[in-house]
Amino acid sequence: HTMGDVARQSLNDEELLYRLFGVNAELLIDHAWGWEPCTMQAVKSYLPAVNSLSTSQVLAEPYTFAKAHGGEIGGSICEEDKLDVALGVEELAKKNGVELVMAPDAICGDAFSNDANQRVYPSNAIPAGWEGMDAGPEAQKKFREAIRGAKTILWNGPAGVFEFDNFCDGSRAIGEAIAEATANGAFSLIGGGDSVACVNKFGLADKVSYISTGGGALLEAVEGKVLPGVAAIKG
Repeated sequence: HTMGDVARQSLNDEELLYRLFGVNAELLIDHAWGWEPCTMQAVKSYLPAVNSLSTSQVLAEPYTFAKAHGGEIGGSICEEDKLDVALGVEELAKKNGVELVMAPDAICGDAFSNDANQRVYPSNAIPAGWEGMDAGPEAQKKFREAIRGAKTILWNGPAGVFEFDNFCDGSRAIGEAIAEATANGAFSLIGGGDSVACVNKFGLADKVSYISTGGGALLEAVEGKVLPGVAAIKG
């Protein structure tokens, strides 16, 4: 799929699905910093697909993992009912030799507003009255390093409340790193409406390999579920 004219369609391409979730899949970026929890089950389901790679990484939002280890996350949203799953994901990642790249810090706000006061806190030590709204400076550095070394990249979910200009640096850093990796030969897929809006905001839509607006469907595909559209096409 060439990107001179960016493709925007659901994941109904069997060859593409194999590239993403077969042995070639290398880096999954699944974030939800501001207001939408990541799909922990999708991360868990994805890990075995990358166990044969020498460099396998998953970038995941930190709050559910931090909370599972007794950390303080303030008002940051996490999947409260998936704390045990988060611990299981860590064990499964270790078993499969997959590196979970966690954000060590977060840019936090004292209100869900572009004009909120900002402070940088460790992702597992956010005090009450504050919530993680973007990847912190150290997190951005770690993410850039992980992305630049990848050859196949799936990005599902911005790294912050990118709609707020004061909290979009993390998403911009990830997008620019993906564009750089793509220019160096990586295959990159951007999945989901928010992620699509994110790359459009930063002028990166023509610098990635493939764009799909099917965010939820993409995660279901990662989990191994049968997509109705794909099933209908296959007959």
